[in-house]
Amino acid sequence: MGETMQIRTRGIRARGIRTTVAALAAVAGVAAAAVPAAATGPASDTPRFLEPAELPPHPSSPWYAGAVTAGQPDPLPMCVGDALPSITSHREYWTEFDTNAQQLTVEGRSEQWAKDFAALLRKDLAGCAKKLMQQDPDITATQKYYGHLNVEEGADVYGIHTASAWGSSDIGLFSVGRDGATVTIVRWGQMGTFQHAQVADFKATTVTAVNKLY
Repeated sequence: MGETMQIRTRGIRARGIRTTVAALAAVAGVAAAAVPAAATGPASDTPRFLEPAELPPHPSSPWYAGAVTAGQPDPLPMCVGDALPSITSHREYWTEFDTNAQQLTVEGRSEQWAKDFAALLRKDLAGCAKKLMQQDPDITATQKYYGHLNVEEGADVYGIHTASAWGSSDIGLFSVGRDGATVTIVRWGQMGTFQHAQVADFKATTVTAVNKLY
């Protein structure tokens, strides 16, 4: 299951830890209205994004997706958002319930740049729980590392659980994968705990995402 790290503190509510259904709907609406930055179908010169059916299956709802959109998403995703450059492209996904997902892809200027960027993202994810609790002492964050996937230049999978003093409990899965000079991040989240994390399905989604880049 990976190593678990848990630290507990108290204090001020952080911005953007928890995404509400209303906020998701707003983000989805913006994504759907935006002009696509990259094709979602087969292409030889631009990275391709996940289709809704390629995400971890939801027991009660299909997945929906917005357009592939140029630029950083708003709001930025936790853990990895601060590192995202302006050349990021992203796509939002959602279900009829509380489950949501996101893919963020960056075409780097060289393989070495992409390698360094992926390493930075992995570092940010490895320290995510500690950082979240420093930002908001009312949050208890716990994280797990779910291992390395042998796809293209590799991918790594992480889990982050956040619980708040006011009663919320959210589980998120993150992966960072690289194909040559391109790095992609996949994020999946819903209300719940590690028990509700669809790790095996998310790993399969990550493999698909990295393989689809080119």
